[in-house]
Amino acid sequence: MPGEARSPLTPDSSPSTPPEGVDGASSPDNQPAYPSEGVVTPSPSDTERLAHEVSPSRRKRRRLFALLAIVAVTAYVTDQVSKSVALNTLADGLPRPFVGDFIRLKLIGNPGAALSLGAGNTWVMTAIALGVLVAIVFVAKGLGSRAWAIALGLLLGAALGNLTDRFARPPGGGQGHVVDFLDYNRWFIGNVADIWIVSAAVLIVLLALLGIGVDGRRDRDVREAKAEAKAKAERAGAASDESGDRA
Repeated sequence: MPGEARSPLTPDSSPSTPPEGVDGASSPDNQPAYPSEGVVTPSPSDTERLAHEVSPSRRKRRRLFALLAIVAVTAYVTDQVSKSVALNTLADGLPRPFVGDFIRLKLIGNPGAALSLGAGNTWVMTAIALGVLVAIVFVAKGLGSRAWAIALGLLLGAALGNLTDRFARPPGGGQGHVVDFLDYNRWFIGNVADIWIVSAAVLIVLLALLGIGVDGRRDRDVREAKAEAKAKAERAGAASDESGDRA
């Protein structure tokens, strides 16, 4: 009848529902049909693959830790044995030619750091050596390179060797004098631990110049892997946009 009010729930008056995927309605997967423009997110599979490629395997890492330990023990033993020999044979303090007069054998007690530096700050040198040990352990957690294992092993063995002198040699208590006996043309006097420290430093510089990280990956390879994952994500996003347009 004219003027008769219709039920608000009759088909003619019921609110229309936009089709799925249009005007904010959700698709069956509860995801917008049209992804936000300009937002590119790598898929979980790409991210996981890249992380797997960058991280060394557990078995490889165990082998590298074993290599680091062997190198550290070798560096430590050679340092301590050479110091013991020097104490027994060079106790008179007189210099002896070793490689002519360019490298002589002369025993001294060094209260400072490597190469006789910082002689008046024994406690500071001890604290620095302890800090180096902590840093080596921290860096070694991501170890994935044989060359880095050797470098870190040399540093670890040398640091432990000189720390042993700090606590075991007079006056002891972290202020002991490091045994030095290699006189380099009267420029400075060092020991075997210093040789390992310099060797490790040279190796680390070479690795840095080659762009090889502690994990064994070259910087260029990491950048290429990331670029590949990003390009794949962009292609996937473009394909999704095309599918939405066709729908």
